[in-house]
Amino acid sequence: MELLPRDIFNEEHALFRDSVKDFINREVVPYNEEWEKNKMVSRESWKKFGENGFLGIQVPEEYGGLGIDDFRYNAILIEELSRSGCAGPAIGYPLHSDIVLPYIIHNGSEELKKRVLPEMLTGEKINAIAMTEPGAGSDLKSMRTTAVDKGDHYLVNGSKTFITNGYLADYVVVAVKTSPEHGAKGISLILVEEGMEGFKKGVPFQKVGLHAQDTCELFFEDVKVPKENLIGEEGKGFHYLMSELPQERLVVGLSAVAAAEAVYEQTVEYTKQREAFGGSISKLQTIKFKLAEMASSLTMARAFADKCLMMHNEGKLDTATASMAKYKLTDLQCEIADECVQLHGGYGYMWEYPVARAWADARVQRIYAGTNEIMKEIISRKILG
Repeated sequence: MELLPRDIFNEEHALFRDSVKDFINREVVPYNEEWEKNKMVSRESWKKFGENGFLGIQVPEEYGGLGIDDFRYNAILIEELSRSGCAGPAIGYPLHSDIVLPYIIHNGSEELKKRVLPEMLTGEKINAIAMTEPGAGSDLKSMRTTAVDKGDHYLVNGSKTFITNGYLADYVVVAVKTSPEHGAKGISLILVEEGMEGFKKGVPFQKVGLHAQDTCELFFEDVKVPKENLIGEEGKGFHYLMSELPQERLVVGLSAVAAAEAVYEQTVEYTKQREAFGGSISKLQTIKFKLAEMASSLTMARAFADKCLMMHNEGKLDTATASMAKYKLTDLQCEIADECVQLHGGYGYMWEYPVARAWADARVQRIYAGTNEIMKEIISRKILG
């Protein structure tokens, strides 16, 4: 159901959404349970996404992409993956396309872009970004992973944790300290590649949710990385991160509201079918009022999410507003999922019911891409100066 008419999409967007839905129902949903057991999606799935042009659609044509700079198309992919209930894939594919690729597109050298972007578009190569460290969390300035200049290469040492797509990743954009004494101005981004000696991966974590997402630790022990793999300029990594984080947080916010809408719709149908006290529980005032409360919250959230999407499309989405979207929409996702579990009663706690997965998968949304506490800190800076 569409609680609020959306007027931000045109007929071409609608056709694209139909093709995305068909693809997800055919190539994602039937395999998700198997991927959950394997703790990762299959490499074949990545290639199918690539074959259908669903990876990095914004990449310029000279590198093999479609050159579509209308982020509404990206948003459609994000929304439909999230609505499918396959939360692992719903995080992994957008991270590849909408969070990692921009660092290379916007800051990589021509040589680097020509070499790596075509492989990322086809799904032959999977990418990840490594910022978080075991002892630093959201505090990027406290990272300890270093890249020491050795003339024609960097020598990388350190470790990263909670890395989405980490186990399957062929390319990892790694935040490192090239000049530790300069604090934030000493951070750089380099591309570490699978097969480089000294680069190792931990086994996928046993997480509460996102079971089909290969999240793991990464270890770097005297890894020789060619200077050509430096992304942008040395010492500007923190600036690049701050420039791209609004889009990352918008991606998380868009996925949150779409997932919340999906579990809400499933719950509405469940209350119509579930009988108790002589009739459908949807006729009970307590249930009706709870559904009305959630519908109202989702309607406001959708209006805000669409506004943020269009602001971003126009290059006007600032860091504080993106942080509001990430914070409020993920908080709401968790609230909606929890309420929907309650309305399912005992069945809501059973893994075979989509609502249980939605509840487990939602919780981490308030943590990654910057915790919601960090989002409040960023918002307060805009308010107080």
